[in-house]
Amino acid sequence: MSQREVDEAQFRETSRETDVCIIVEGCYPYIPGGVSGWIDWLIRSQTGTSFSVVALWPKPTGQQPRYALPPNVSALHHLYLQDFGAEPVKSIRQPPGIERLGEHLGQLLSEGGARPLADAMADLARMRGHVSLPLLFNSPLAWTIAQRAYSKEMPYGSFLHFFWAWRALLGGLLATLEFPLPKAKVYHTISTGYAGVLAARAGIETGRPALLTEHGIYTNERRIELLMADWVADTVDKGHALDDPRFDLREMWITAFEAYARTCYEGCSDIVTLYEDNQRAQRVLGATGDNLQVIANGIDVKRFAGIRPAGDSDRPTVALIGRVVPIKDVKTFITAAGLLRQRIPDVLALILGPTDEDPTYFAECETLVAALGLEGCVEFTGTVNILDYLSRIHVVALTSLSESQPLVVLEAGAAGIPFVATNVGSCREILEGRPDETPPLGPGGIITELVAPAGIAKAIGDLLSDSERRRRYGETLRERVRRTYTSERAVNAYRTLYQRLIAAPDKAAATGPLAADRLSKRA
Repeated sequence: MSQREVDEAQFRETSRETDVCIIVEGCYPYIPGGVSGWIDWLIRSQTGTSFSVVALWPKPTGQQPRYALPPNVSALHHLYLQDFGAEPVKSIRQPPGIERLGEHLGQLLSEGGARPLADAMADLARMRGHVSLPLLFNSPLAWTIAQRAYSKEMPYGSFLHFFWAWRALLGGLLATLEFPLPKAKVYHTISTGYAGVLAARAGIETGRPALLTEHGIYTNERRIELLMADWVADTVDKGHALDDPRFDLREMWITAFEAYARTCYEGCSDIVTLYEDNQRAQRVLGATGDNLQVIANGIDVKRFAGIRPAGDSDRPTVALIGRVVPIKDVKTFITAAGLLRQRIPDVLALILGPTDEDPTYFAECETLVAALGLEGCVEFTGTVNILDYLSRIHVVALTSLSESQPLVVLEAGAAGIPFVATNVGSCREILEGRPDETPPLGPGGIITELVAPAGIAKAIGDLLSDSERRRRYGETLRERVRRTYTSERAVNAYRTLYQRLIAAPDKAAATGPLAADRLSKRA
């Protein structure tokens, strides 16, 4: 039996309604730490709430879950974005409304918004009686639609590169629009992207509330990845011109993810972020002030109560706790470790986190360690229980290019360990305190610029070389976490939010001009 058949069988067996359907892309329950750890905490903290989970992946991987599903999770469903479509066909009869569908899908890919999504859903509902979407996607009609899109959007670049990028984007979008929705009273997505489109679609199709909790700004993270990616072909040479209107493939991908974000923001009744500054980026893409709120991350400080930071007689140790992936900029940490060793020769730089998510990047990091002669200084541990390591660490560092509210900063603080972090997300707010902090506690760490190994090395060295300052910063950060960032606060905030949304009355599945179409319901 194929993975798709297993998933469909599981869906039929577990189609009863749950309180909340969690929609997550590329992490839970298969990738440890980060957002996955937060989801596991959220579900386990809401013991009186029933959950189902939809996990979005490019295609089946055969990987095993890294988290055991809690008892209040009744089903785990998989949506494979690259698994959409049937075998190629020579020809099919053109169904009515194909031109309109192509136009609405184009708007959804390039502009986004709740209305283009609702229009595309209505087109698909009418078309299902004439032809299956997987069949249509692999027919000559799809080729014709792609040619028209190319002539309209990017006629000056490579059609071959455009076609495969367009097909990947459209295939993922159609897979998201065709996926059988689990029955739930609330649909809760943890990012925009395809997961956000699915949540917005669920809100339109079922009339139930859609909720977004955005940890980092998803579009910013995808933009960074796309600008760094070598798999995206550059087909337009703009040179140094700033006013060149031509559209390249990287911009095509970025525009699509911005359109998906706009669709999600407009389709969600509530938009949660982890700190207030993130709302500025959300408003740019259509989020409105009346449905925005902040629920800060929290941790169980009692888990860290017995931990004492490393002492002066221990080997000077700094640790980066996180996945070995480009967004964490582990290479800058390694380079900083090399500079730091010139000042503190016996320093140990630990990298605590999984190394298997991006094998190519991990290999590049290992090569950099060897090139700098840091084999006895830098150590990759792989996935570990950080509680086993915190008592050996003097300073924790974070060199990320993008974050929201990293749990590792709170965990280090709960253990009384000072922190050095790049100026991303809420790191400055956590380390230096919010403007309304009363009474002000002072610094719990040091903020540095991005991709600044010399500055990072200096900040770490200053703390390692000054034990009194290091202890003071660590205790300050511990007190700030105890005051503001406890799991009890976050648990109660989500309990209240879920209760309100679960009790909310149904809305019409389609409104205005779409009322006559009445989107078809699937079991």
